[in-house]
Formats: sequence, C-alpha cells, structure tokens
Amino acid sequence: MALPKLPISISLTQIHQLIGGTIHGDENTAISELASLSEATPQALSFIVNDKALKLPDGFQAAAVLIHRHVPELTIPQIVVEHPLMAFAMVAQQLYVRPTPPRGVADGITQGTGVTIGADPSIWPFVTLGDRVTIGARVTLYPGVFVGSDSTIGDDCVLYPNVVVREGCSLGARVIVHSGTVIGADGFGYVQHQGRHQKIPQLGSVVIEDDVELGANVTVDRATLGVTQIKQGTKVDNLVQVAHNVTVGEHCILVAQVGIAGSTTIGHHVIIGGQAGLSDHITIGDHVMIAAKSGVNRSVESSQIVGGTPALLRERALKVQGVIHHLPEINQQVRNLVERVEQLEQSLRRTPAKKARAPRAK
Repeated sequence: MALPKLPISISLTQIHQLIGGTIHGDENTAISELASLSEATPQALSFIVNDKALKLPDGFQAAAVLIHRHVPELTIPQIVVEHPLMAFAMVAQQLYVRPTPPRGVADGITQGTGVTIGADPSIWPFVTLGDRVTIGARVTLYPGVFVGSDSTIGDDCVLYPNVVVREGCSLGARVIVHSGTVIGADGFGYVQHQGRHQKIPQLGSVVIEDDVELGANVTVDRATLGVTQIKQGTKVDNLVQVAHNVTVGEHCILVAQVGIAGSTTIGHHVIIGGQAGLSDHITIGDHVMIAAKSGVNRSVESSQIVGGTPALLRERALKVQGVIHHLPEINQQVRNLVERVEQLEQSLRRTPAKKARAPRAK
C-alpha cells in the first residue's frame, strides 16, 4: 500500500509552526509522506510515543520524527512534543487531504415525498431516502445507504456504503458511520405469555449527537419508548451492540465487540475495553475504565477502574486473577490437608482415652 502523501513537500519548520514543540536538527528537512516507524522512508515524517518505542525496527529510515523527548543518538531531525501521537494526528488532519467525493445527487437514488436536502451534497447511486427525510449541508451518502422516513442527518455527516438509518432517527453534525452499521433496528423486547414470546412494539427512536463516529457493523437499537442516545464526541469501534434505551455519555470510547444491555446509563469520558459485557438497568459513572472481557453486572461509581467477571475493582480483580493461576497447586494443598486431618482423626479414635485418677485423701 502506498504511503499517504502530502499535497506538496513541506519543511520541518512549517510542521513546527503547526504543532509547536522544539526542533532538534535541520529545520529545512523536507517532508512529503506520513508513515509508521516500520514503513518510514527518507521522505516520511513518523512518530515515537514513548521510551518503549525507541527500539527501532531494522532498516529504520525517516526524514524526521515527532518524539516525546530529545534522543541525541538518533541522528535524524526531531520535534519534541508532549504528545507525539496527537501531534502526528494534527499534521494528518491539517495537511493530508483525502480525495473529495463528487458532489451532487446521482440519478439512481430513490426518495419519498417531502425530502429536504441541504447545500453541496454528495449522494451516490442506490441510496434510498424515505418520506420527510431531512439531509443537512455537505452530507455524503455512499451507495446502498438507507435512511428511513422522518429521519434527520445533520450537516457534514458521512455515511459509508450499506449503512441503515431506520425511521424516526436523528444524527447530529459531523457524524461518521462506517459500512454495515444499523441505527434504529427494533430493540430486543418480548414478554412471555402462555409459553410464547410476544413482541413488545419498539416505538422509540435513536439520537446520535454531534461528532460521534460509529465503526463497521455497529448496532444501535431504537428505544421501546423514548430514545436510545449516544452523546457528543463518543467513538464506537466495530461490532458493538448498544441495546434499547441505553444512554452513552459524552466523549466515551467503546472498543470492539462491547455489548451493552437495555436501559443502562453510561456517564461521560468512560472507556470500555473490547468484548466487555454490561448488564441491563445499571449505571456507569463518569471517567470509569472497564477492562477488556469484563462482565459488569452491577453499577459502577465514577472514576473507578474495574475488571474481571463479575467485574471487581482493579486491585481486587488483579489479586483474583493472580490466585486463579495457582488454583491447581492450591487444590492439591487442600487435598493434602484433608488427608492429614483424616489421618489425625483416625489416630485419635484408635488411641483409648486414659481414665482420670481420683484425688488422694489427705
């Protein structure tokens, strides 16, 4: 794969003006590509985030690096910044420009009545828009996108191929939705009666606020009543399930294969590791961190770090994990102790009790 190239070659001084920090080395070094350490070329800018990453790959070559501290033995130019990865992201955001998709509305779309489309859209063939759909300005809808009736897509949204937004759902501004994601499918709601599962109609909707990004094959179910909500700035990885009536707070991170059961409320700035499962009707406080593969079956207070199944506070979870690795040895020790106790009991039963002597009269 070709490395991302900048529109024009720029100097290290120009990059320094964008991100700040301190330059060590030739300020006029030319940069024309962006690359990881393993893929860097003599024209590329790369980054080193910490001391662990200082073990450079064989054959390493780069024009310059963004780095967390000055390393004199590294002979190439360096810009020392507090957060190299963030600085690299800023360079990519500002200087690398993706090809602009063609603008306008293709002939091969299907739309209902009362559709409103904002200025400068890019709507590709085989897009379907239901009745009374509202599309904001500068929205991009790739082939196969379906937007159901009475739904709203905010300004500058990008919906990649085969995204489904069901009826009555709302996306804010600058929302990115990757391929295969379904927003507004029915929540999993049934009541058992006379041995059969009777469907509870899912009459609510989904609200996705500004600057949310949903990965590929994410599912966000509509509420039974009311709304399922993902708040501003939250980023969701691939294959995540958000059930009906869930609320996910601002600026959260949900890593791949997380599953959140119905009516759970998650605070802001929460990080949930991959494959973690959250039970229904619980509350996760602000700034909580949940380790990968955790099973969370009760509410978690703000600023706690939990892990394990069932999830425990991090310190206790680590102790439990430490004990688990020694269970075979502990089991054998318990067996040995039981055998010794049984032997002692048998020995005591075989030994006749001595009769107590009567006190002598004076």
